[in-house]
Amino acid sequence: MSDPAEKTAAYAICTLCPHHCHLKEGAVGFCRARRNEHGRVVSLNYGKLTSAALDPIEKKPLYHFHPGSFILSVGSFGCNLRCPFCQNYTISQAGADGFEGERLPTEQVTPKEIAAAAQRLEETSGNIGVAFTYNEPLVGYEFVYDTAKLLKEKNLAVVLVTNGQIEKEPWGKLLPYVDAVNIDLKGFTQDFYSWLGGSLETTKAAISMAAANHVHVEVTTLVIPGKNDSPAEMAAEAEWLAGISPEIPLHLSRYFPRYHVKIPMTPYPTLKNLAAIAGRHLRFVHLGNV
Repeated sequence: MSDPAEKTAAYAICTLCPHHCHLKEGAVGFCRARRNEHGRVVSLNYGKLTSAALDPIEKKPLYHFHPGSFILSVGSFGCNLRCPFCQNYTISQAGADGFEGERLPTEQVTPKEIAAAAQRLEETSGNIGVAFTYNEPLVGYEFVYDTAKLLKEKNLAVVLVTNGQIEKEPWGKLLPYVDAVNIDLKGFTQDFYSWLGGSLETTKAAISMAAANHVHVEVTTLVIPGKNDSPAEMAAEAEWLAGISPEIPLHLSRYFPRYHVKIPMTPYPTLKNLAAIAGRHLRFVHLGNV
């Protein structure tokens, strides 16, 4: 990956994700997890955990990657989207100074400590590796990359649960150390992604690249009534995924009112109808949050 900070007279430019934040000295990026320090973009959340748990792999959700197993799941803070319906907003929309004035407790760890913990849990609890999840892990790219390399040396699985908002060069550098991903394909129009502050084409590229690099890929779409639940949109999404591989599992997840969005929850018949549409193109379609 090229230097994530291109220096100019007054700014550092973060090239990790499509926002390409132009940051004055001391300024923090859109993700709240990266800052310009003396002309270089540095990670504010390196090794700072807000969440950790030993989860069933199905919770990621990954239904076709070592089903029935458990994985050490860790998260930090920050995200490069602004989903107004976020389920984990107290960490995803937090920065180093916390969330909306509230301090955010963190535990400082090193990649070696995460790898050692994963090994201990392998011996005692059947842990298969580490999942980077809960917030958007890729805004803490450096910590994910450093830890993933160590995990691969120890033959432990590396899993990412991500929105896929990452540029091709850093994504390509990371993928050789990744075993499985669940990528949120939030919707299938740029209008929907604009509501969230993101890029549809960037997420599509992340999915395509992961599959091309022989990473196990599953995709999740949270279905929000009146926003991304049209049959035509679902047909287009499923057909596009099938063009990569009809074996890619698609998880259609039920939305519940959360954070700033008070739209009523997704009706179950809507999910069933969209699953039937997706199932014309994809072999595996799963319903979540039902």
